[in-house]
Amino acid sequence: MKKIFLSISLSILFLGVFAQSTPISLKGKWQVRIDSLNVGTKENWQNNLFSGQAISLPGTLDDAKIGETPTLDTSVLNKEIMTMLTRKHRYVGVAWYQREINLSNNISNGEIFLERVIWKTDCWIDGKYLGNQSSLIAPHKFNTGSLKAGKHTIVLKIDNSKQFDISLRNMAHAYTDGTQIIWNGVIGSMRLTAENDAVIKDLQVYPDLATQSVNAKLAIENKTRRKKNLLIKIWAGNKEIASKTVSLAANSSESNTKIQLKNIKPWSEFNPQLYKITAQILDKKDKVIAEKQSQFGFRDLGNTDAHLSLNGKRIFLRGTLDCDIYPLEGHPPMEKTGWLKVFNTAKSYGLNHIRYHSWCPPEAAFEVADSMGFYLQVELPLWELNVGKDKPTLAFLKTEAQKILSNYGNHPSFCFFSMGNELQGDFDWLNTLVAELKKQDNRRFYTATTFTFEKGHGRWPEPNDDYFVTQYTKKGWVRGQGVFNAEKPNFITDYSKSVEGIPVPLVTHEVGQYSVFPNLKEIDKYTGVLEPLNFKAVKYDMQKKDLLQLADSFTLASGKFAINLYKEEIERALKTNNISGFQLLDLHDFPGQGTALVGLLDAFWESKGLIKPENFREFCSPVVPLLRFKKASYLNNENFKATIQVSNFSGQKLDAAVNYEITTKSGLIVFSGSLPKKEIDLGSSNLGEINLDLSKIYKPEALNIKVSIPHTVYQNHWTIWVYPSKQETSKNNVLFTTSKEAAFKALSEGKTVVFNPDTSQIIGVDGRFTSVFWSPVHFPDQPGTMGLLLNPQHPALAAFPTEFYSNWQWWDLVTSSKTMIIDSLPEISHPVVRVIDNFFKNRKMADVIEAKVGNGKLILCSMDISHDLDNRIEARQLKYSLMAYADSEKFNPKVTITQEQLSKLLK
Repeated sequence: MKKIFLSISLSILFLGVFAQSTPISLKGKWQVRIDSLNVGTKENWQNNLFSGQAISLPGTLDDAKIGETPTLDTSVLNKEIMTMLTRKHRYVGVAWYQREINLSNNISNGEIFLERVIWKTDCWIDGKYLGNQSSLIAPHKFNTGSLKAGKHTIVLKIDNSKQFDISLRNMAHAYTDGTQIIWNGVIGSMRLTAENDAVIKDLQVYPDLATQSVNAKLAIENKTRRKKNLLIKIWAGNKEIASKTVSLAANSSESNTKIQLKNIKPWSEFNPQLYKITAQILDKKDKVIAEKQSQFGFRDLGNTDAHLSLNGKRIFLRGTLDCDIYPLEGHPPMEKTGWLKVFNTAKSYGLNHIRYHSWCPPEAAFEVADSMGFYLQVELPLWELNVGKDKPTLAFLKTEAQKILSNYGNHPSFCFFSMGNELQGDFDWLNTLVAELKKQDNRRFYTATTFTFEKGHGRWPEPNDDYFVTQYTKKGWVRGQGVFNAEKPNFITDYSKSVEGIPVPLVTHEVGQYSVFPNLKEIDKYTGVLEPLNFKAVKYDMQKKDLLQLADSFTLASGKFAINLYKEEIERALKTNNISGFQLLDLHDFPGQGTALVGLLDAFWESKGLIKPENFREFCSPVVPLLRFKKASYLNNENFKATIQVSNFSGQKLDAAVNYEITTKSGLIVFSGSLPKKEIDLGSSNLGEINLDLSKIYKPEALNIKVSIPHTVYQNHWTIWVYPSKQETSKNNVLFTTSKEAAFKALSEGKTVVFNPDTSQIIGVDGRFTSVFWSPVHFPDQPGTMGLLLNPQHPALAAFPTEFYSNWQWWDLVTSSKTMIIDSLPEISHPVVRVIDNFFKNRKMADVIEAKVGNGKLILCSMDISHDLDNRIEARQLKYSLMAYADSEKFNPKVTITQEQLSKLLK
């Protein structure tokens, strides 16, 4: 088999006088050649035996279009094509890179710096082996020793194949094709730094808010063994506010220096005050021969009665996940510009927290988060069900933990550190690692795992946890999901009982995961290294089934439905006094793991047109008005009773009144009032109750409730539905029946029939209220529908107020239904109640259809509107609305079906 090697011949001239402290950029043109069999050696490169291909670094082989191209068929909707986005070019293995540089001056002590690589790098300069580095989250650095002025050849051997077993099926986001890709190359900063004989290898800053002091810990390499001075300065903006000079002994390898300050300002989301520290080693003539600097902030994370606090005040984490989803480049941004887009978008939706699921972002992310007051959770590159099984992997992970602390530990935004996602295995090892890291570095909170399914764990914090991320405790759930299918809608529930007695702050894990139908217009955005073959396959499938014209409506209706579910999830957490935050999955889409489109934004952090940021902030912001009430639907002989609360995590007490207003869809105000002005403390406070007589609501109405704090932007909205307690008597021109025989007989006689067969007699899919969980491809056994698509103006729904999407008044009807699959029927283009199928099947589905059958006219309803109607007021009302429509002149179905075709829907 032919061996594949690389030749190097690129020469770059750096003009001007070279200063020892000025880094030389290694960005630009390199030569590359892949070595899939890993048979290359440095001698091949030295002897210049083989030619390579030009490539720009920083960059990846994907950017250079090097690698295998996909052969997937988008006309077939299968699991392979739907698993994730597809790399346009894919290569995993060894690749060799080389370039020539030209130094103007001698270098006595140089370092090659590569900001981020997957996974392992070997480095040579002029044939001299400099060693290897292995890391997924930290720079790869190589000491060159002394270099003379003139030409030098740098060779990098980069191996992006799996080095350690850090995850099941390569799902950890530091190493996966499911989110970022397993690219080969170098991204971020690339430089050769000229250093003196004295070098500051590390600078860690330990601010103390209570004493207003800073302890600077330095690791020093002093090859001359001569006595030197260390000058440390503290800056607030461009103003120097403190300095201190200490003497370094000839054999110093480290220095701990405490600097006293005064009038410092703490760092938080509301005041992200930053300071800068510079550390300089000076020679006898006070010339700077080594320098290192870092930004930092004064903040004090705390556990106050199991509440998360910062600087002595309660905070609440309003978070989402970042699973390294960057579809254009296939890797995270390495410059501030890209991160400004991410954090500005997250902030516009009211968030203050981002969790990095099984990976660690680069330096630029921390810098932007610092400046904007975001609270970040970083994780080891680990998502493993057998932690502890492989000892070399454990050693790698401990080294990665040290690199994370060393490289990013000074950033005030780095508030939380988890050992990985949903870990299982050796918890003794995990707890020991947490204890060691806490003892070494107390600047943040630590946890052994971000949730776990491990038996005997996951329902209560681990012994060394500073905080606890979970879906449930030993006392119950702390998120919705399945609860929303099992329990009738109420807006009074919180999770107080579930979190009672928790000793550390609790944050809810991966809240949401409600699927939204693919936005097929997004296809055109994929102009980078990834191809949306999954989206294209869905589009082709819908086109074949004559559904493509409904795609935009499916996206909008399923997205609006998902917003309602996310809103209730967030408000339940805010109503629970002993919850300290939530982590959504997700504000934006996750295109891996079976195309999990669970976001209200797309994978580019851009809007799908589902909700405006200001509307999302109504229920996701530092201050949120809340409303507790028992149910969604009422008869007009009832009273609407509710408790008004305010969730206040603004960093200060509020002294405010609260207004409420209830209006009809047309904008008519039917109730309004205010609660007396009072002090609103940090946390969730009850402000008072309202009790409203609904008797003046004479016709079916959807009422909008607004609660607001005057003279602020803080307001929130809810909908309730009110139906008449007494209904008009039917003219009895319509037969309502649950019997197939009776229905068919009446239809054959030319009569009008509303047919409501028992759900056990319908061939179809069990009704489920919530949308597809996560992905219908990843979890194919779930009922898997995505809500309703309705025409609110349809006369069949004239007495049943509705939006064009699922809302809470549909809960009982949907959960008491069997969804019909109507592919076998003639085209029913506008079912009265259409059900959106999941995008992996794209069947035509409905809960209510209308048709002519022979000389008769039919409404077929597969929702139960027959039983226990005294207690099921929505079913009672829908039945009334359908009967009134069937009995009206407006009922004139356009589609004709036969009794034989109708029978195919029934057992």
